[in-house]
Amino acid sequence: MAVYVYAITSAAHPLRLDDVNGVGDPPEQLRTVDGQSLVAVVSDAPEGLKAKRRDVLAHQSVLERVMADGSVLPLRFGALAPDDEAVRQVLDEGADEYRERLSALDGCVEFHLKASCAEEALLRDILLQNDEARRINEDIRSGRGGQDLRMALGELVAAEVQRRHEVLAAETVEALRPQARDVRTSDPTGDDFVSVSFLVEQAGQNEFMTAEKELADRRGEDFAFRLHGPLPPYSFV
Repeated sequence: MAVYVYAITSAAHPLRLDDVNGVGDPPEQLRTVDGQSLVAVVSDAPEGLKAKRRDVLAHQSVLERVMADGSVLPLRFGALAPDDEAVRQVLDEGADEYRERLSALDGCVEFHLKASCAEEALLRDILLQNDEARRINEDIRSGRGGQDLRMALGELVAAEVQRRHEVLAAETVEALRPQARDVRTSDPTGDDFVSVSFLVEQAGQNEFMTAEKELADRRGEDFAFRLHGPLPPYSFV
């Protein structure tokens, strides 16, 4: 039978799973698969499992319980293996790498930050600060420019928006990096200029959240910062 895998941890981890349930309806019972030096927290995999709120929360609850007693490698929702033996083989074959990551993640949680800047504010600043963009815009507004000039302005503004997004992203990461043990960036989507995960020591998470709030306050009302966490350190496994 297929196996649903929640997390990997050390064989010495004090697993307390009796009063927490797995995914599924009714919930599957949690158990472990033991390797030579590592353990996987698993359950049987329900048929037709989908990312419903009930099951996503169950997955999260299992991780929170296991993380409360020590370092774990959390797997994202939906991780499956063919059977227990396949899980055991993965544990043993990757034991050295998994132990290294467990050490690196010990006592840490993840915070994920996304941020955007209001388009109107960004365009306003470009037209105020970029001489060429301002000149082209004035020519268009006065009726001296045709379609070619409008296209030129659009290309110039798009390039300047991209450059400013990159600068804002770098400044955001560098402002919060001192509060983190590690950082992982990903490509932002939509209007966001940054999408970044920070690995933060649990003992310092309040200081990290304070630093993020101070940064958001300095940026002002034209910026929207969205911080999610503390989370299991998915991005650093």
